Amino acid sequence: WTWRLGRPCIQQRLVSGTTTVSKKAVVSTQSTGDDITGDGTTSNVLIIGELLRQAKVYITDGLHPRVAAEGFDLAKKKALQVLDAMSLKKCSRDDLINVARTSLRTKVKGQVADLLTEIIVDAVLAIQKEGEAVDLHMVEIMTMEHKTEMDTRLVKGIVMDHGARHPDMPKKVTDAFILTCNVSLEYEKSEVNSGFFYKSADEREKLVKAERAFCDDKVQQVIDLKRAVVGDSDKGFVIVNQKGVDPNSLDALAREGIVALRRAKRRNMERIVLACGGTAVNSFDDLKPEQLGHAGLFYEHVLGDDKYSFIEDCDNPQSVTILIKGPNKHTITQIKDAVRDGLRAVKNAIEDQMVVPGAGAFEIAIYQALQEYKNEVRGKQRLGLQAFAEAMLIIPKCLAQNAGHDAQECLVKMLQEYKGVDRCVGLDLATGEAMYPAEAGIWDNYCVKKQLLNSCTVISSNLLIVDEVMRAGMSSLKG
Repeated sequence: WTWRLGRPCIQQRLVSGTTTVSKKAVVSTQSTGDDITGDGTTSNVLIIGELLRQAKVYITDGLHPRVAAEGFDLAKKKALQVLDAMSLKKCSRDDLINVARTSLRTKVKGQVADLLTEIIVDAVLAIQKEGEAVDLHMVEIMTMEHKTEMDTRLVKGIVMDHGARHPDMPKKVTDAFILTCNVSLEYEKSEVNSGFFYKSADEREKLVKAERAFCDDKVQQVIDLKRAVVGDSDKGFVIVNQKGVDPNSLDALAREGIVALRRAKRRNMERIVLACGGTAVNSFDDLKPEQLGHAGLFYEHVLGDDKYSFIEDCDNPQSVTILIKGPNKHTITQIKDAVRDGLRAVKNAIEDQMVVPGAGAFEIAIYQALQEYKNEVRGKQRLGLQAFAEAMLIIPKCLAQNAGHDAQECLVKMLQEYKGVDRCVGLDLATGEAMYPAEAGIWDNYCVKKQLLNSCTVISSNLLIVDEVMRAGMSSLKG
């Protein structure tokens, strides 16, 4: 279970009852790393714990914690050099698929991971804009407790968790025009105190009609636009309004065969425009056909008491939806967390423009490099450097244990294979033998490994010298 610990599980195990400085530091580190890179939470905890355990061996024999921390710092600098030397410039679609698959297979079973891999890569590539940072907020994640996790799919459009509010409106239209607006189509009370003053029923009726005409005129403008662009064809017309639509307006729109969705979420308004095209309007005074978007298919899906509206088959969507399905909430939550990490992994690979061999190859390379570098270091710092090198092996050990293999035996095989070749060597989880991750397409994110080295070294060093800091604080208080 160690390798499958994610951010939610770690927080649940450590935050509840967290009273010590060390626990708070570890939780803060893994949360920060997850916010920055979106992955590496488990590795953070494992490496910090192993660094402290390896340092304890030497500190128990009399090594000062400050000297051990200095050795950690030397080892970190050398490890960063190894990271830069191992990194390969790869960013094709196949490389992104391999990065996503490597990340997902540590979180969900292989069959689901392979399904999600294609979905995630296609989603990120769809929203990617040349010369701009990838905005993952343009990938909507919608969950539906229905069927199995293997029915999860990518919708090249938008899925909204509500439907039309009139029974006579069409449930499905094709070749549809999409009007995205933020205009109130309902009777609203004034912001100041006001009232109707009339002497007879006729006067009251005139006042009501005049008030109603304000909404009816806006509805008529929409109807006129629909007639102008659709004419006598079978094309559909859909309104997605951020504000309300009252029953009278719904009746008028339904008679014209217009589908109206009211009170759409604010976050969906920008996404709909990016997916379907057109522009979002705040007034109907100057409606033009150029302001309309287009979708090949719009339909409403009813699941129990819930309604979902699908806008699909968009021409060039720059905002897409990943529709996650599952038989229960636990499965959906697990897949949702995996999708989130997979999206960040692909985004990191695009921004870094480089990847690092996975399957424990990076940690094995660091161990071997530090063993050679140790001969160049003088003084007791060599012991801290040795502890750092031993701590790096916790990653391939956990990989072997979680795959059901003997950790020591797998480690020996990897180290022996690495000494005989000039390329990175990782662990084949299926056989327990050494393998070449570059040939198998197993890649990790460069930024995740870099974040691990920096954050784990700093936290471990701070925890080692915390007694010294506290003694210095107490002595200053006594003075």
